[in-house]
Amino acid sequence: MTDSNNTGGSTKAQVEGQVRAPKGIGPAVGAVFLMATSSIGPGFLTQTSVFTVQMGAAFAFAILLSILVDIAIQLNVWRVLGISGLRANELGNKVLPGLGWVMAVLVFAGGAVFNIGNIAGTGLGTNAMFGIDARIGGGISAAIAIFIFLSRRAGVALDRIVVALGAIMILLMLYVAIVSQPPVGEALRQTVMPDNVDFLVITTLIGGTVGGYITFAGVHRLIDSGHAGKENLKQITTSSVLGIVVIGVMRVLLFLAVLGVVSTGVALSKDNTAAHAFQVAAGDFGLRAFGLVLWAAGLSSVIGASYTSVSFITTQQTQERTRNVMTVAFVAVCAVLYLVLGTAPQTLLIFAGAFNGLILPIGFAVVMWAAWRRKDLLGNYKYPVWLLVIGALVLVLTVFMGVRSIAGLSALWA
Repeated sequence: MTDSNNTGGSTKAQVEGQVRAPKGIGPAVGAVFLMATSSIGPGFLTQTSVFTVQMGAAFAFAILLSILVDIAIQLNVWRVLGISGLRANELGNKVLPGLGWVMAVLVFAGGAVFNIGNIAGTGLGTNAMFGIDARIGGGISAAIAIFIFLSRRAGVALDRIVVALGAIMILLMLYVAIVSQPPVGEALRQTVMPDNVDFLVITTLIGGTVGGYITFAGVHRLIDSGHAGKENLKQITTSSVLGIVVIGVMRVLLFLAVLGVVSTGVALSKDNTAAHAFQVAAGDFGLRAFGLVLWAAGLSSVIGASYTSVSFITTQQTQERTRNVMTVAFVAVCAVLYLVLGTAPQTLLIFAGAFNGLILPIGFAVVMWAAWRRKDLLGNYKYPVWLLVIGALVLVLTVFMGVRSIAGLSALWA
């Protein structure tokens, strides 16, 4: 990790292994890009598809609530960390000595769970593309990720590829959402008047979008680029909201695409729900194209999760070579655990989001405490009362949902 000026001064962002914005894209967009690629991974795609099958149109309410909660969380997290110029673990240690390292352990563990799910997702992608065993595909993909971390210039090329695949993903979602002819009217009704509400589902969505390491990936990128401090408040705020909006659009399109298939009475596969939905809607082309996007999303998420997780257990003074070795080891261990566990990839992806949703209240509580009681860390910035109130309400909600979801997590392995 590079040195950064806590007051938001200019720094040279040269972070090995970090998913960086392609040349020509500003740091704010780069931060949004890092956040989006970390969030829109295989877990995101799988969770949305599985829950659409389970809940039908009622899932629209869960999506709406998760988007609103995500915006409230990111507005506060990006503002506090962005203005202070402190990474989350640094802020935690300022609030209470040693707390940042406790957060680091939790985020690192959550990142490992998520990374196992990400590797599993690459396996699902290769299975959709070529029909090979998901575990073999996951192992090969992990080896590719390790190669990327060992290559000094592969990051720039990968960024450009993922940007292109992200555009393809959105277009593909839009195409399938149109051809599957979903019951849009029913979805709109249940957005505000749902037939049923599942707190585990909502917690999992929030955990998969802003839980664990994902919460801090984008704003850490912004800090690394030297765009922290009160003078960059507008940029910080815009980036935090834009990231969630992009993710929200993707989730709505995928929801409508799968809902259109489900509403026809087609029984989708339980092993690879999303891939089957796209195959039904768009034929063999849909299956292969979705497999490619899912694999790319998984690989980019492996990179994002690995970099951010390792950044929590290292400091700015850690040598680049040491960080790279630790990151490669992190990917390798996650790959071995995935292969040894032998658990269905889809179950791992659902569990990853739920687990990170349980971590979220802890990190968010530290951020809100700093906003409320530690104005000295924000350069005596006058924190908006409305944002503080919204953040406090969302914190209570995330704690409540986290407690409610604990029992539900065990059911995933039943």
